Amino acid sequence: MVQNTLKDTFKNSNYKLAGHGERNIHVLKEAFKSIDGDLESDNYGEGAVIQEFEEKMAATLGKEEAVFFPSGTMAQQIALRIWCDEKGLRKVAYHPLSHIEIHEEDGLKELHKIETVLLAEKNRVIELEDVLRIEEPIASILLELPQREIGGQLPSFETLEQISKHCQEHGIKLHLDGARLLEVLPYYQKSAAEVCALFDSVYISFYKGVGGIAGAVLAGDKEFIKHSKVWKRRYGGDLISLYPYILSADYYYRQRADKMELYYEAAKELAGFYNACHGISTLPLEPVSNMFHVHFHQAKELVEPILTEVQQQTGIGLTSYLKEIDENSCSFEVSLGDLYETVPRELLEKVFKQLDALMKQRFSSI
Repeated sequence: MVQNTLKDTFKNSNYKLAGHGERNIHVLKEAFKSIDGDLESDNYGEGAVIQEFEEKMAATLGKEEAVFFPSGTMAQQIALRIWCDEKGLRKVAYHPLSHIEIHEEDGLKELHKIETVLLAEKNRVIELEDVLRIEEPIASILLELPQREIGGQLPSFETLEQISKHCQEHGIKLHLDGARLLEVLPYYQKSAAEVCALFDSVYISFYKGVGGIAGAVLAGDKEFIKHSKVWKRRYGGDLISLYPYILSADYYYRQRADKMELYYEAAKELAGFYNACHGISTLPLEPVSNMFHVHFHQAKELVEPILTEVQQQTGIGLTSYLKEIDENSCSFEVSLGDLYETVPRELLEKVFKQLDALMKQRFSSI
């Protein structure tokens, strides 16, 4: 008899607590169901489809212009290259767990020969003091809001203002990795434009919290965007048509941009359920966006059977994976979306009652 795995029970669950749903072809079909089939596509970065969306996002982010990219990786490497070229200095600073540092195969260093300065310890966000301690000249600082790899933590808005002022006074360009920018606005109680006003350039993703297929926007002043379009062409980012990404990005942006407060409140509630369970805590303890990490203070191989059993018996999907932190702890990531509100309240309470009971049963004497 084949034993169900954590991934199997998650996939087969009746309800899932996180996300917007499966990323299948339905995502594209839903976005296109009301699109006029005679609508003209974009052509190598030109045309109403792409230009109107870029103008809309520039206005939303409070910047002079914006350009649509097929990927955020491409957009951010280009942004930092532009700021390095402007200053004539190939050195930038960012968090040691930045996406650029740990997920891009050293693209910035290999493709652009840009050196990096790592700010702050891995387990916390960048503070003003970290910036003030930079001794060597740098062209740009990248801040990620929220800092995904440490549970979506955020610096205070006051800290952002202080870092922005310091950068302006010292000729350092400040770039925002705002892949999840919309998701932090409820916590800051600011508009996207108010946050972006502190930064010289901004990147925002359309497949994370928004839930589109793929794609990103890079925004800044006219001269910056002029250079970014040249680099986009050099990177091969001007596909003959990008409209499947653009139209889906626009559709899901309209569907979900105003629901980030709802996702944020849901995240705080869900974190409370996890924190009430024996041997489980969240990082941060109270979420500051729609995302957080769930930590178990036991070994992965001991926790996995418990989660598998809970998911199989309740039909509620908590997670499809566990990430080992060390031999005595593990975790997984949660990002709240449309699915959470579809879960019946009695089932939500049942799954955490059972999870708490099993954790106590297996670990209370350890």
